[in-house]
Amino acid sequence: MRPHLGPDGSLAPSLSMGTPDVAYHLAMRGRPLPVGFVFRFGGRAPTLDVVRARVAERAHRIPALRYRIAPDRRVFRRVDRIAVEQHVHEAWLSEDDADGSGAGRLMLTRPMNPAERPPWEVWLVHGPAGDHTLCYRTDHTLQDGVGAAHTARALLDDHPVGGPAPHHRTLPTAQGLAGAVADVVASFRAPTAKPAFDVTGSGRTAVCHADAPLARLRAIGRAHGGTVNDVYLAALSHAVRTWHLKATGSPHPPLPVAVPMSVRAPGEECAPGNRMVVARVLLPCDEASPQAALARVVARTARLRASRQRDALSLLLAATPRAIGARVGTRMVNGAVVAAPTSGVNFGQALVHQGNAARRAVLFTAPAAGIRCLTTLTSQHDMACLTVVHDEALATADELPDLWLAALLELERA
Repeated sequence: MRPHLGPDGSLAPSLSMGTPDVAYHLAMRGRPLPVGFVFRFGGRAPTLDVVRARVAERAHRIPALRYRIAPDRRVFRRVDRIAVEQHVHEAWLSEDDADGSGAGRLMLTRPMNPAERPPWEVWLVHGPAGDHTLCYRTDHTLQDGVGAAHTARALLDDHPVGGPAPHHRTLPTAQGLAGAVADVVASFRAPTAKPAFDVTGSGRTAVCHADAPLARLRAIGRAHGGTVNDVYLAALSHAVRTWHLKATGSPHPPLPVAVPMSVRAPGEECAPGNRMVVARVLLPCDEASPQAALARVVARTARLRASRQRDALSLLLAATPRAIGARVGTRMVNGAVVAAPTSGVNFGQALVHQGNAARRAVLFTAPAAGIRCLTTLTSQHDMACLTVVHDEALATADELPDLWLAALLELERA
């Protein structure tokens, strides 16, 4: 499905929002929910004029950048002229930014005021130690994380090729269809206990990171018959267990999380709209060892892949009236039923801007809909970055990245 093209190959004047787009719009009550990528660089920063020139050269050729949100009609409307100076900005960080989280915090907290413009921005953020960050952000109603990755690559990279792999759709199995229905039903049951995360929110957001060589995650996965994403989720499970045990002296029950899965097909890389579904996974925080947690995660994700539940969820979404499907979506990713979205994106080769390769790439979005914490694992070239975005009411959640690294070490020693 490539609705961004009209019959003559041009961009259509308007597009109906898809079901996930409407779900985000409903969950946020029309307010923007920032989603985007930040790329941290060393070396001399480009000037704002140089960044604007790159954006001006490319923005009109990228479909996702050519639409604004018309919330009253629940459609995306094409914009024929992009005023680059209204979309590309510059900022300076004055505080200590040793872990590189400053630009992400700025992008999550600075208001988005798109008015009648397409809701995207590029920021050149100067760090206090001479480093700099290029940030691309948009509204989640218009674009998901994988779409943002492709758009950031197309907009900013010297040689914009590669990026997250497309999804090739296949028919699901009966088990996959049953699993998709079970996930939907589970979202309407009584809330599952999430003691580490069931707190009253403060409305203030914090960001923290941990970096790990991608080769480490791959080696652990191979040793245990799993993937990089399996290792990420199992280590996160053990980190939450350790964190909660330290704070309360009690083990944590299995933790329900929402795992976003892209269904963005070849040719849709920079199309507007969210092309994603969400699976419900119980992280085995009740397991005493990360090895046992990893075994359970591997078994769960293997069933998801074998049954092609991703495609089952996509079919279920397509067969459901948009208004109903959007309401279901707001239940499946809601703080009453899941503790956190746990995203994973492999950006591919490092983004290069004006000959300078990014040291780190980070996907981020803000907590919403009663969710107090979310995590992402963003891979770029040979490094992976765990990012924890959390409400400040979770006062010690900044311990989670180090606990995640400790869990990786335990898995390596097994």
